[in-house]
Amino acid sequence: MLRASVFLLTLLYSTGLISAPLTTNQKREIDVTVIRILNAAEVPSASIAIVTDGKLDYARAYGDQLLDGTPATVTARYPMASISKQFTAAALLLLAEDGKVSLDDKVNKYLPTFTDADKVTIRQLLSHTSGYRDYWPQDYRFEAMTKPTTPQAILDQWAKVPLDFTPGSKWQYSNTGYVAAGLIAEMVAKEPLFAFEQRRIFKPLGMDVVQSAHGLASSDPRGSFRYAIGPIHPIGPEEAGWDFAAADLAMAPSELAKWNIARLTRAVLKPDSWQQQETNVAPADDNRKYGYGLGVGIDQVGQHPRIRHDGGFTGYLSANRIYPADRAAISVAINAGFSNSQDAIADAIEAMLFQQTDDTATVRGLYRMLRDGNVDRRRFTDNGNFYFSATALADFSASLGPLGDPKAVARSELQTLRGGLTVEQFVFSFTDRKLLATLRADPASGRVEQFTLEPYTD
Repeated sequence: MLRASVFLLTLLYSTGLISAPLTTNQKREIDVTVIRILNAAEVPSASIAIVTDGKLDYARAYGDQLLDGTPATVTARYPMASISKQFTAAALLLLAEDGKVSLDDKVNKYLPTFTDADKVTIRQLLSHTSGYRDYWPQDYRFEAMTKPTTPQAILDQWAKVPLDFTPGSKWQYSNTGYVAAGLIAEMVAKEPLFAFEQRRIFKPLGMDVVQSAHGLASSDPRGSFRYAIGPIHPIGPEEAGWDFAAADLAMAPSELAKWNIARLTRAVLKPDSWQQQETNVAPADDNRKYGYGLGVGIDQVGQHPRIRHDGGFTGYLSANRIYPADRAAISVAINAGFSNSQDAIADAIEAMLFQQTDDTATVRGLYRMLRDGNVDRRRFTDNGNFYFSATALADFSASLGPLGDPKAVARSELQTLRGGLTVEQFVFSFTDRKLLATLRADPASGRVEQFTLEPYTD
């Protein structure tokens, strides 16, 4: 088992982390894949933005933006729905940096009439652990949503009923908590939440962001929905007020990429604030597939840590994924409230970026050398050559020869550093036995200091 102190080093050193820009072939493959996914699900349009090595690498739009044959553009703004939550959380983190609020303040300091407001903290609002019942658990607009509302009206109806659980004891997604958090932010900042976000986040990062309810232009993507696999119907963004603080922002994925890059570089917010947002505060819950911080989900894909959040409106879906150790990110938006195309596109790009190369080639080659008794001593350090004496080589060849080629070779431990040498372990599987290979090498020259094989039992 790796020690926690070497985990980050291990990630940075050995897992094939993204640093190089996408190749022309990779971009072409992405284009083909996105078009295939859109066609299969009959989704009108999609827009993507990919960050590699901390920079916007590729932005592309596909399909029909206005449901009338208008080609999609990369500057078109899509409602990001719940991806907006991380910006509300960031606003409160900035206000905490200013000394104007504490995330551990109780809600009753600002909104005293809400249920158990003396027991719920702002941090619990932001982490979905408050117990306030979600006012919008459906994936469609219910009848009340056909008319505009106000944040206060939402809270008067949903934040004054009994809590679903004791604050902090469970995790349960709640848009209601974010409406309350947004109102608190406005009370502390003494200005509208969106104005504060523009002043402290969007303008410093050069982001073009509008509010979904009334900021989109007629040239921005028109949403669509369908019943089952029936005809596709056009639909606009949600009515004003229903998305306040929880899902209110619209932007192009290439604009969202600027925020993702800020996360990678720790810009705008202080490093401690970023860390707070990305730290899991949700209690253990068997129904939850990944951790949750302050407006962002936390998990990993393979060995790659990932910060993520999806967004969903009646006529739009979006996905945003950031890989901090890899300095990479993927943002996807579609103008359809049906299918899983936004995640399918993000999954395909993610799989391409993190496609596994054969990291067992070196140890396979060393094994064959020793099995055949044909050692290239230029591959080894002085100590390595000392170890592989005539007796050692004879024993290696005689004992390995009958085994033939391994049926499988799998990495057993992530690469670490010790004593100035890289350390890796692999399991060689044969018909009736397994061997553990330990490889130590000089990272500067690549020459092998140690390659040993010993019996291995699962």
